[in-house]
Amino acid sequence: MWLYYLLCIILVLFIPYATIILFYRKWFLQLQPFSIPANNLPETKFSVIIPARNEENNIGPCLNSLMRQQYPPQLFEVIIMDDFSEDKTVEIIAGFQQLYPNIRLLKMADILKNQKVNAYKKKAIELAIYQAKGEWILTSDADCLFGQQWLAAFDAYIQQQKPVFVAAPVVFSFTNTILSIFQYLDFLSLQGITAASVSAGFHSMCNGANLAYKKDVFFEVGGFTGIDHIASGDDMLLMNKIKKQYPDGIGFLFSKHAIVTTAPMPDWKSFFNQRIRWASKADQYQDKSIFTVLLLVYLFNFSLVVLSVLACFKPILWLYWLGFLLLKTIVELSFTIPVGRFFGKAIIADFFLFQPLHIAYTVIAGWLGKFGTYQWKGRDVK
Repeated sequence: MWLYYLLCIILVLFIPYATIILFYRKWFLQLQPFSIPANNLPETKFSVIIPARNEENNIGPCLNSLMRQQYPPQLFEVIIMDDFSEDKTVEIIAGFQQLYPNIRLLKMADILKNQKVNAYKKKAIELAIYQAKGEWILTSDADCLFGQQWLAAFDAYIQQQKPVFVAAPVVFSFTNTILSIFQYLDFLSLQGITAASVSAGFHSMCNGANLAYKKDVFFEVGGFTGIDHIASGDDMLLMNKIKKQYPDGIGFLFSKHAIVTTAPMPDWKSFFNQRIRWASKADQYQDKSIFTVLLLVYLFNFSLVVLSVLACFKPILWLYWLGFLLLKTIVELSFTIPVGRFFGKAIIADFFLFQPLHIAYTVIAGWLGKFGTYQWKGRDVK
C-alpha cells in the first residue's frame, strides 16, 4: 500500500512539473530575436560595473572585450570595484587605465576601511553606482566576455522599448570535461526559463552577469536596502523590487549580440558552493511564483531520491524510477533543445546520463542553501 501512495505522490508532482516546463517551451518558442536597426544612432550613456576579487587570470580578457565594443567610448565608462584583492588584479587594471581613459578603478578597502559586511558584491555594486556617471547601470562579472555589439544591442533595445530594467542572456564557456558539460546543460535550462518567463511576464528572473537598469530607478526603490543582509541576490532580489514599482518596465533582451559568456566553475567544490549561494535566496523572493516553482522542482527531485533509496531494498522499484527518469528527460529535452539552438550548442547525447547527478545536486544544494553555509571568493558565508 505504501508503494502505491509513493508512486501517486511522484505522479502528482510530475504532472505540474511537466506542465510548467511545457509552458516555458511554449513561451520560449514565441520569442522573436531582437535586431539592432541599421539606422540606430547610439545615445545611451552606460556605466558598466564589474566587482572583482582576486581575478588576475580573468580581468585582462574581460576588459579587452569591453574595450573592443562597437560603441562610442564617450558614451560608456567601465568601473571596476576591487573587492580586497590579494593578487595582481589591481596592477592589471591600472595598466589598462593607462591605455583607456574610460576605465575607472575603485577600491572597497579605501571606502569601507574596517567595516564588515555580509553581502560584499552588493556593497561593491552600490558603492560603484554612487560614483557612476552613466544614466544606465550595466552589471557583470570579472570572468565574463562580451561581444563587440553588446552595448549597441542594449542601447537599441532601450531606445525602442523604453524599459527601466533589462535582463539579458548568459552562457557558460564550454569544454569537453564532464563538469563543464554538466554546468552548461544545467545553466542552459536556467537561461531558457529566464528568457521565457520574463518575456511572458510570469517570473522576475535574471543573472547579475548581464543586467541593466536605470540609475535613478535604483535609488528610487532604495537600492539594496532591505536585501543587503543577504549575501547573494544583487540581481533577482533587486529585480523584484523594481518590478513591484514598475510592473510594465521589465524587459528581456533576446539577442545573440547581447549574450555574455562566463567561465564555468573549475571544480566540483566551487560548483556546489555557487549553486548553494544561488539557492540561499530562494525564500527571499517577493515573486511567489518563483518560490512555488522552486518548491515544486525540489519536491519532485526529492521524491525521486527517496524512490532510488527504497529501490536499493526493493529492486523492482528501479523500473518505476527509470520510468519517471525517462519521462522527466523527454519533457526537459523538449525545452532544452530549442534553447540550445539559440545559444549555439544543443547537447542532447549526455542529457539522460546526467539526470541522476542533476537530481542529487538539486536536492543537496537546495537543502544546504537553506540550512547550511558556503564559501565564496575565499569567504565563509551564512
